[in-house]
Amino acid sequence: HIMAASPLISIGMRAMTANYAALQATGNNIANANTPGYSRQTVELETALTQFSGAGFFGKGVNVKTVTRQHDEFLVREAATSRAIASFDAARAGQLKQLEKVFPTGEAGIGYSAGQLFNAFVDVSNQPQDSAARQVVLSRVQELSARFRAAAEQLDTLQTGINLDVTLSVKNANELARQIADLNQTIANAKGTGHTPNDLLDKRDLAINDLSKILQVTTIAADDGSTSVFFAGGQPLVVGNEAATLTTIADPYDRTKMQIGTVDKGVTTTIPSSLLGGGSIAGLLLFQNNDLTSARNQIGQMALGIAGGLNDQQSHGWDLSRNFGSDILSVGSPRVLPSNLNSGTGTVALSIDDASLVQASDYELEYLGSNNYRLSRLSNQTAPLPVTVTAAQLTAGYRNVDGLNITLSSGTPTVGDKFLLQPVSAAARDMKRVLDDPRGIAAASPVTATLGSTNTGTASIAELKVVSNSVNPKISVAITFTNSTGAYSYTQTDNSTPPPVVTTGTGTWTAGQAITFNGWSMQLNGVPATNDTIAIGETLYPANNNGNANALLGLRDQSLIGAVRSGNGVSTPATTDTVSSGVNVTDAYAGVLADVGVRVQSGLLAADQSASIEADAIARQSGHAGVNLDEEAARLIQFQQSYQAAAKMLQVAQSLFDSLLQLGAR
Repeated sequence: HIMAASPLISIGMRAMTANYAALQATGNNIANANTPGYSRQTVELETALTQFSGAGFFGKGVNVKTVTRQHDEFLVREAATSRAIASFDAARAGQLKQLEKVFPTGEAGIGYSAGQLFNAFVDVSNQPQDSAARQVVLSRVQELSARFRAAAEQLDTLQTGINLDVTLSVKNANELARQIADLNQTIANAKGTGHTPNDLLDKRDLAINDLSKILQVTTIAADDGSTSVFFAGGQPLVVGNEAATLTTIADPYDRTKMQIGTVDKGVTTTIPSSLLGGGSIAGLLLFQNNDLTSARNQIGQMALGIAGGLNDQQSHGWDLSRNFGSDILSVGSPRVLPSNLNSGTGTVALSIDDASLVQASDYELEYLGSNNYRLSRLSNQTAPLPVTVTAAQLTAGYRNVDGLNITLSSGTPTVGDKFLLQPVSAAARDMKRVLDDPRGIAAASPVTATLGSTNTGTASIAELKVVSNSVNPKISVAITFTNSTGAYSYTQTDNSTPPPVVTTGTGTWTAGQAITFNGWSMQLNGVPATNDTIAIGETLYPANNNGNANALLGLRDQSLIGAVRSGNGVSTPATTDTVSSGVNVTDAYAGVLADVGVRVQSGLLAADQSASIEADAIARQSGHAGVNLDEEAARLIQFQQSYQAAAKMLQVAQSLFDSLLQLGAR
């Protein structure tokens, strides 16, 4: 009988131990209810081996098998992936909101300032000799150029911020990767005990979750308990207890931009940003390579279009000193950035032939071998791009794309050599006024048309404008209409060199068409009668002439920006080429505002949606692995009562044992 009391004591002790362990796990859950990354732990119990007797099998109580954590690999991966996408969208959306501030609306915007500049020519047109009106124009030019430079500086500041953010993110990613590798080693060592180190596993999962905010990663578990981490389509980041090192790399073309890569045994490998998927680094690089580049090219295109149109029209007029007008504005020059991976010696030059045709894009020129190159527009591909260009065409100067002149200036390239062509990226950054003398504004037209005093028809001068810098005011033209249907004869007199050279000829005018001679173009209203005359000659009093001031004012509504030429022209435009109309300055800035606005709204919408998806994924994971204090409180009572029952069992067993001892003593 004394021996019979021993199993009861053993069962009671086992029960107390098991319930104490359950109480301890429950208390640990309650203590860590607000600990980030903590997974609820549960004591796993199993029945002790039974003991056979003649009366059957008697239980020997309970054993504590192990302590497990609530963990669902699918939910963990889902939460990590959604976290990476949300971080990607949030990083890009944050930058887009900063970009929106670069392009204000209303009177603070570039479009308003450009409109004020062209409107200032109204007073110059009304009073060409008024120095105050001319000074207002120069002031408006100064203000406009300052706004362009300020916008470009803000874009550069955004780029600097991106570089700092990416550098910090890479540093944090390296620290987390090293932490995961160290935890892998510790977990693998602990697994030899036959039990899982739950707190270490939670800590590793938390590190992977934090890493997912920076880089989208995938994980593969190994038999030894370690977890390998990969990113960018399979690039190893952590394998066992070894962690790769991430680094920042300057863009192969533009050192102000940043990429990321890995360093392995001293060899640096660049990781294409398109492979990164999610994470804050991917969001920042997408903004840098797409949104920021687009914005810089758009304001550069505007700056070049305004300066090109203004300077071109200025060069067609006379200033107060009877000189053709010099440039009013200058912009940053086109840039050619050779890849730092080039192994050849070829160099490429880039210049602008027609500012109105230049598009808001960068271009890439790649040598294919066999004296052939491929020219691509990076923002989009429309006819004729991408196009194959021969070395002979480049040597002569290739002019068939977007108003550009691309020349292979020297050296010999090797296959695969690449060049980034940036016609407008620096235009706004270096925009400035270069005309300081108000007298230098070319308000006068160098030629003037005069109707004959005895004309009987209804013809009048609708417009007389200089269309070429080669105009020679010393060449006068006298036109006499020979019938009422537009036929005319003319006498052209070149007074530039003695003796004057006289040329005669005939022509036909048709309503709606211009009469052109020697770099000027004249439009008529009404219909001329037989023997009506028009004399076109040098302007005698430029201080009182507003012909070119009217043309400068007309630039406000002209399509200065983004026209597209298409046709069969190769080294030079062909006569059969057509030019689609671009947009004026006001519409161009409205287009920039619309583009940025769409990007911002879509970015914010994507950020809101991905944040909601992330919250749902985290909630599902937390619902499975998180601590519910109400449930834990109930379990606490349950295990407390079980513990008290086990203690009562021991008390009964002890009383029985004492009774048996007393009987034995008798």
